[in-house]
Amino acid sequence: MTLTVVFCADPLNPRRVEPHFAREAAAVRDHYGNVALIDHDALRRGEAAAAVRRVPRDLGPAWYRGWMLTAAEYAALAAALKERGTPLLVHPDDYRRAHELPGWHDTFAGLTPPSVWRPLPPRTVPEDLAELAELVRPLPPGPAVVKDYVKSRKHEWEEACFVPDVKDVTRLRDVVAAMVALQEEFLTGGVVVRQYERYDTGEARVWWVDGEPALIGPHPDEPGRRPEPELAEVAGAVRALGCRFITTDLARRIDGRWRVVEVGDGQVSDLPISVDPMDLYAHLPVPG
Repeated sequence: MTLTVVFCADPLNPRRVEPHFAREAAAVRDHYGNVALIDHDALRRGEAAAAVRRVPRDLGPAWYRGWMLTAAEYAALAAALKERGTPLLVHPDDYRRAHELPGWHDTFAGLTPPSVWRPLPPRTVPEDLAELAELVRPLPPGPAVVKDYVKSRKHEWEEACFVPDVKDVTRLRDVVAAMVALQEEFLTGGVVVRQYERYDTGEARVWWVDGEPALIGPHPDEPGRRPEPELAEVAGAVRALGCRFITTDLARRIDGRWRVVEVGDGQVSDLPISVDPMDLYAHLPVPG
């Protein structure tokens, strides 16, 4: 069978691949793979059937490569594509487990900063300081970072990400409020508070396919840097997680230990511009 990849279409030209993913689509086509296009905006509006209407029927199993989706949006996409005879190779349960921190955190315990979390609807700020204090009780005093289940506001570091002392719940509430406000309706899942760790390297992004490291490269924010992480401990946790296609962002802590900064589903993780797409796509299995 042929490698089939479903990409997001260009909103201005729905017959063309979204420009951000054009390099990857060209690589798939150059190696005789199939490229199909979905309407990401329609999917986000809850119109999954409309989003996949340009996907030819019966292409067979496929990988998705596109913009981030909520777990519910991904499940809707998977169901709509399956109806057209193009089932996604990553199950919706596996997508959620890799995409949202509560799904992967405990599997990587000891390898990633300790974290706590609670569900929170978008545009909602927890006002009860006693509840916040109870939430962060398992964390030691000292600095922490705030994010939602998927993303942080690291570019608004002082305002909406970093807390100098996690036990200062008034300051913690203010940072959570700023993060929630900036995320607007795109807040995913709820609020996460993670112990802050200092690193002495840039981050490496490792792409894993069926439990094996397929590509070790830079983080998209630093495409020119290429740290060389140690993977032995991380590999065991990746296999325990049991997801087909994921990424781990790794950095070396100042004590010399490599740490898992973030885990993500490989279908929605950004590929640095400095990486040849075929260095990744050559490792994606073609269903037999």
